[in-house]
Amino acid sequence: MDTTTHLLNTYPPHPLTLVRGQGTRVWDDTGRAYLDFCTGIATNALGHAHPHWVDTLHRQAATLAHTSNLYRNEPQTQLARHLNTRTNAGPGKLFFCNSGTEANEALIKLARLHGRHKTGGHEGRAHKIIVAAKAFHGRSFGSMSATPQEKIQNGYRPLLDGFITATLNDLDSFARHMDGHTAAVLIEVIQGEGGLTPATPDFLHALRALCTQRNILLLFDEIQTGAGRTGKYLAYQHHHPLTPDAYSLAKGLAGGFPIGAIWVAPAHTHLFTPGSHGSTFGGNPLACAAANAVQEIITRENLLEKITLQSPPWHDALRTLATQHPNHIKEIRGRGYLTGIALHHDTAPLINALRQAGLLTAPAGDNVIRLLPPLNVTPAELAESIHILEKTLATLP
Repeated sequence: MDTTTHLLNTYPPHPLTLVRGQGTRVWDDTGRAYLDFCTGIATNALGHAHPHWVDTLHRQAATLAHTSNLYRNEPQTQLARHLNTRTNAGPGKLFFCNSGTEANEALIKLARLHGRHKTGGHEGRAHKIIVAAKAFHGRSFGSMSATPQEKIQNGYRPLLDGFITATLNDLDSFARHMDGHTAAVLIEVIQGEGGLTPATPDFLHALRALCTQRNILLLFDEIQTGAGRTGKYLAYQHHHPLTPDAYSLAKGLAGGFPIGAIWVAPAHTHLFTPGSHGSTFGGNPLACAAANAVQEIITRENLLEKITLQSPPWHDALRTLATQHPNHIKEIRGRGYLTGIALHHDTAPLINALRQAGLLTAPAGDNVIRLLPPLNVTPAELAESIHILEKTLATLP
């Protein structure tokens, strides 16, 4: 089916039409199967059509799908309670929305409220937010302004002001920009669209100390790294006892159903008051039921433990491929099932060849291919991805 007649030209031409999914596989409209290591760009946390997830959605849709936030709904309360047990920073509070972009917008608003509070109610006096070069935080005006990439910002200026760019893993670069006008620092624990570059443990701990000393909020974008993808429920938990003042979640949180969230530490929950923020669809019963099903499956099937056990040998196999194909592969990056193959060249030829060989992947920046298997992928499917990569790399010039 030709979509160009009816859809805006915001994406490149679609290479195939997907019509069905089951587990780690999807099928196109010709009946061909693919191993799905794109997973809706790290969103289909349980792959496709997990029976418990499907059954939960069916039951909730037949009971109560939407109420608005004028009324309390039990699935939202249950999800908030569960996510509070997933953090190691004490029982904060949550706000639910519909996407990662919306979650980061809420973090930006939290930063503005903190800046006003710390200057004694002077709105705008402390409104700056420091972000990292190559970051990606979304495409709405606030989150796009926090994304210092020309391909994202081009054509939309003037942007929201107050965003300052520093260099990831360079503490001095961040410290130089901190002054009495700074409200927050917003970073990804592992940059996603920026090429799967991790923030180092020493940098993160030093940045935490610096933000605390200067009364600046430390905000983590866990949209791609959170909900278990790295083997911890939140990527910052690999660096215990590190804690943020707030973080954003989305993507894998509800296993493919649209939802976003922010968690705010107890010391800062007072900044939001009734009427200061809201969302018509955010946290509705259907979305929260889907997210609750994902949390239940992660626990029942011990998925975090499986990621911790299964990802190292898979990464070792990827590194072996890198040594065998040094003309193509620069290095292997990432953690758990957020994994990147950094190339010496553009990703398109390899992504296209892998798709033709039956493996779906996603780009990250100009020269990194992301491998994003579902959290419940099997060792046999991980081995199959290595086999496809091996055969495909051998065909490249």
